[in-house]
Amino acid sequence: MATVLVLNSSASGADSVSRQLVQATVSRLRHQNPGVHVVERDLDADPIPHLNIETTTAVRTGLAETAAQRDALALSNALVEELKAADTIVIGAPMYNFGIPSTLKSWFDYVLRPGIAFRYSEAGPEGLFKGKRAVVVESRGGLYSSGPAQVMDSQEPHLRTMLGFAGITDVTFVRAEKLGFGPEAREEAIRNANAELALVA
Repeated sequence: MATVLVLNSSASGADSVSRQLVQATVSRLRHQNPGVHVVERDLDADPIPHLNIETTTAVRTGLAETAAQRDALALSNALVEELKAADTIVIGAPMYNFGIPSTLKSWFDYVLRPGIAFRYSEAGPEGLFKGKRAVVVESRGGLYSSGPAQVMDSQEPHLRTMLGFAGITDVTFVRAEKLGFGPEAREEAIRNANAELALVA
């Protein structure tokens, strides 16, 4: 049975464009494969704690002595197992201040563990989550895929780097851009992104 891991990170609730597009994508996947197993993580409603001086060591080394370290390691292990089990990962990633939400960054902090998500060799780092597919739904108020603001995009390059570092290189980015350019531009952006996602799904 195929397994899809869904990560939503928008803090805009039902008004979130990325959430709407992610939900439409998941609905298409379920329609095409009624037996698909979907695991959903709402990183806004149930945020993953930011790493701190106590929990960083536990997540990086797998060793835990304090209660906080044991909790952090248990959460990390659970997130890693969800990712391992997934064939496809669907990520809703709005652009906040040119980058990704800190909640989504925390998810990566807990799963990008040495010896589990990647390892170092003489040839350099090697990602260990190979053979998975990712669909990343990006929502943006401006236009960042081209033009003068492209150099300000710290969202897509960061996501591509982190996924690739874990060995997930089959990644499709679907962008809903210019959402802040007025109602007509917003509707067109959502319509175009939906059409692209229909082909991807």
